[in-house]
Order: sequence, then C-alpha cells, then structure tokens
Amino acid sequence: MGQRNQTSSLADFILEGLFDDSPAHAFLFSLTMVVFLIAVSGNTLTILLICADPRLHTPMYVLLSQLSLMDLMHVSTTIPKMAINYLSGTKSISFVGCATQYFLFLSLGCAECILLTFMSYDRYVAICHPLRYAVLMNRKVGQMMAVMSWLGASVNSLIHTVILMHFPFCGHRNIHHFYCEFPAVVQLVCGDITVYEIAVYISDIVLLLLPIVLISASYIFILRSVIRMHSAGSKRNAFATCSSHLTVVSLWFGACIFSYMRPRSQRTPLQDKVGSVFYTIITPTLNPLIYTLRNKDIAKALKRVLGREMITQNPKVRLP
Repeated sequence: MGQRNQTSSLADFILEGLFDDSPAHAFLFSLTMVVFLIAVSGNTLTILLICADPRLHTPMYVLLSQLSLMDLMHVSTTIPKMAINYLSGTKSISFVGCATQYFLFLSLGCAECILLTFMSYDRYVAICHPLRYAVLMNRKVGQMMAVMSWLGASVNSLIHTVILMHFPFCGHRNIHHFYCEFPAVVQLVCGDITVYEIAVYISDIVLLLLPIVLISASYIFILRSVIRMHSAGSKRNAFATCSSHLTVVSLWFGACIFSYMRPRSQRTPLQDKVGSVFYTIITPTLNPLIYTLRNKDIAKALKRVLGREMITQNPKVRLP
C-alpha cells in the first residue's frame, strides 16, 4: 500500500502558504510585505554602513555585518517565493527549488547560531580582557569566525538536505507551510525515519543547546566583571554593549527551540507557521533596529556617510 502511494521523487511539492483570498488575509499579506521591505532595507543599510566607514572595520562590526547578511538572505530565501505564489495563485515549488530553499534556510539558521556564539565571545573579551582585545580579537580572528560560521553551517546543512531529499515521499506532497522547512517536509516521508530524526536531534543539541551554554557562560563571566567595576559609567557602557546582543540571542534561540526541539507528535502546522514567521520575518526585521538604535558608532557612521553625500552634491556645504 505504501508503495502505491509513493510519488515520483522529482515531482513538484505544493506549498499551502500563509494566506488565502479573504480581505483580512490580503491585509496581512500587505503587512508582511511592508515588514519584508523594512527587513531588507535595515539589514542592507547596516551592511553598507559597516563597509563604507573604515572606523567600523573592527571584529565586532565585521561579525555584525555577517549577521545582517544572514538576516537579509533569510528573508530573501522564503518571502519572495511566498509572495509570488500568493499573487499568481499558484502553490507549487519544484523538487530542486524545495531542496535549494531547504538547504539555504537551514544553512543560514545554523550559521546564525554559530555567529551569535562568536559574538558573545567578542563581548566577553572586550569587557573581561579589554587590554588584550586587540590581540585576542584582531581582524584576522574576526574574519576566521565569519568563515567558520558559514562553512560549518553549509557542510551540516548539505548533509541534512541530501539525506532528507533522498527519502521517498508519499501522497499529494502538500507541505503545510509557506516554505520547505524540516518539520513540514519530513511529514511527507514514507517509511521509518527514526534514525534520521535522532541524528537531527543530535544536530539540534550541537547547534542550539551548545551555543546557548557557551553564550550563558560568556555572560556569567561578563556579569562578574561588571559587578567588580567601580565606575557607574563603565557599568552602563558594559550593559548597553551587551543588551543588544542578549536581546537578539533571546529572540532567535527562543523561536528556534520552539520550532525544532519539540517532538513531532506535539507539533501542529499552525504552531510551526507561527514559530517560523517569528524567526523568518520578525527577527530579521528587529535585529538591525536593536543593534542600530542604541549604537552610537552606527549612528555616527550614518551621519558621516550622509555628510559626505551632501558635500559631493553641494561642495559649499561643510560639516561642523
């Protein structure tokens, strides 16, 4: 019976999407696209500012630029396809397109987990060992951290993608989601995949729980150093430096644990969609706002770039 229900391995998948044709959902779709544009604009601006201002070519901002690039690619991997399907009235995605989307999304998610861990180490060195920061966190170290984040995540995601997409799929291949995500795709697999699910949980522990442990350890040492500081101004600066990173970490890992660490028997399509919307749309939109609104260096860089643009257009204008 299972063999008769098995479909061709290269047949298209059907994405159910987020919205239907009702006026309320049309409004929600428009709102989602506005949020998408804000996410693209905010992350693109952050990357351009860091690239344009030599004062921001430090390990901290190199890592921040990589975070913005990951967030930019995150929303670009899922939202455009969802929008095209909604506007065209089609719901299909090819087998290759689904595999590519799955690989990219998983790679970016894993890379962000690794990168956020490296960013916590950067804050640990800056606050607990400020005199050795230039040695322990030089430009080469920052670049190596960025490469390790991308490379490690890509290798892990490629292995998972190849294994998952080699399983036979059954039924009508309807994915109860708006993109090809693991919990939704794995439900279509025929046969017993217990061993693979165990491997996925082990991978989740390494890429989710281990980074949380390392980040928590970094902030325990940071908190101990801050308590020992005698200057109230130094304490404020330390907390201001770390608060943005802690906020991003809480949003990201909270949503990922909700989506990936629950047993399959306790998942529902609605819960998976809500969790995915949070870390595919909301978090990439909030991250540049969280990091830039309270960051004086980014604000100064924006003023310098705008000032140079004004001088270029009007040579008589001089900055104060």
